[in-house]
Amino acid sequence: MAPPAWNIHTVAGFVSLGGLFYGLDTGAIGPITVMPQFLATFSRYRSSTIQGVLVATFLMAASATCFFSGWLSGRISRKHTIMIGALVAALGSALEAASVTWWMLLLGRLIAGAGEGIFLGPCGVYLIELSPPNVRGQITTMLQVFITVGVCCGYFICYGSVNLHSNFSWRTPFIIQSVVALTLAVGMHRLPYSPRWLLQVGREEEAWIVMEQFDRHGVEREKEDLLVRLSSGTNNATLKETMRDPTTRWRAILAMFLMGMQQLSGIDAVLYFAPLVFRQAGLKSQQASFLASGVSGILLAAVTLPTHLVLMDRWGRRPSTIWGGVGQGVCMFIIAMLYASGGSKALAGKWIIISLIYVFLILFSVTWAVSLKLATIELQPSRSRAVAASLSQSICWVVNTCVALTTPVFLSAYPSGPYFLFAACLAITSIACVLFLPETLGRSLTEVDTLWNERTVKTNQLAQKLHLSFDGGRGGGRRRCDSDAEEHQNDIELRERRNMNENEEDSLGETKTSTT
Repeated sequence: MAPPAWNIHTVAGFVSLGGLFYGLDTGAIGPITVMPQFLATFSRYRSSTIQGVLVATFLMAASATCFFSGWLSGRISRKHTIMIGALVAALGSALEAASVTWWMLLLGRLIAGAGEGIFLGPCGVYLIELSPPNVRGQITTMLQVFITVGVCCGYFICYGSVNLHSNFSWRTPFIIQSVVALTLAVGMHRLPYSPRWLLQVGREEEAWIVMEQFDRHGVEREKEDLLVRLSSGTNNATLKETMRDPTTRWRAILAMFLMGMQQLSGIDAVLYFAPLVFRQAGLKSQQASFLASGVSGILLAAVTLPTHLVLMDRWGRRPSTIWGGVGQGVCMFIIAMLYASGGSKALAGKWIIISLIYVFLILFSVTWAVSLKLATIELQPSRSRAVAASLSQSICWVVNTCVALTTPVFLSAYPSGPYFLFAACLAITSIACVLFLPETLGRSLTEVDTLWNERTVKTNQLAQKLHLSFDGGRGGGRRRCDSDAEEHQNDIELRERRNMNENEEDSLGETKTSTT
């Protein structure tokens, strides 16, 4: 029986329901915690600290399960890992919706967060391994598009449900989240496996069939590259192997750094606590702060969509990340200065702050929201991609947890402080990207390996000239350079072999022509 004909955009849209689930929770949890009906149900828990704990519980669970999701997706496949995580998330959201006590609500948050941590990282890996190079940016950023759409929907679901004069005002958003997660879990059963996972477990024929369905024109070249790399013994790497092997360690560390700093840009401080942020900026009424939060969600969705469709596969990951960080940093610094100088008390100052928050959201959506996650996954070798993705996503959750726990208290005690911190983190990350982040746009995943190896060899050669060592001054720098040089030589041999094959084909064609 022939396999079903899959459209890559259809598959990506369905898998991106995982992003929609995360966005719905991000957009809804802040407004839920200030709803009158919610506060009446949990009247003993009204402080800003408790509000932060409720948000952070989800993130703490996600960061814990994310550590092993890469290992799990390597063992049982990306597809089945997503299914399991989505089922767990659906159960947690259902428990949140049914909560009658504070501890029941916290348990639901923990379970939902655990499910999110299991499936979100593998969603990105699955999409990037399934998509052809010419549309990889567009396909992979679809996950971020659904996150921003989810944030927008989360805000407006709460904006509408707050008018319900019952506990369904805050239960409804959780019910919708549970339905979305359950749909993802059930539907994943009919989607194909990742071709690179199939190759890594020895199911080559299935892998070629999947690759031909999605990339008929470039599949032969990709086959050759993948077979050469698999024949060299590059099976799925464990966490220990990833961090010990110098050819994978530094790429994983760069990915973890970038994903952690993405959260220290201030984006989730704004998204999770949007009503609080806008109320502090001068919108005093609950309806006004809710509406402003909803407008921010609309902006996120409106600017992420054209980025997904047009810009990301034209602009490039590197300039998007660098200049996006600079622009966001300027916004955060001006907001911080207005709060620190007392300018926020004037009417004009309040509107400048509100406007800059919107500008910051727009800049984040068209740059870091898509370019950082895409670049960090594209940068990884096939054998360690799942582990590196789970590590970087886990660091993202850990930092996000810290932001969620501290933001309400930090804003109340020192309004300008968080914005100064976010501006500094944005500046540091932009500088790091100038120094270390290569451009991965338009390159196959195997070509990205070659690009990184070339950069690494040059860096290590320079370090040796300066008598530096990356491994504690005990000769580790020499060992890593030798290892990288060896892999670089393999890449050169691969390209030479490909050129020889092409020349042989050309010669054969000329011979046939002359014979005729």
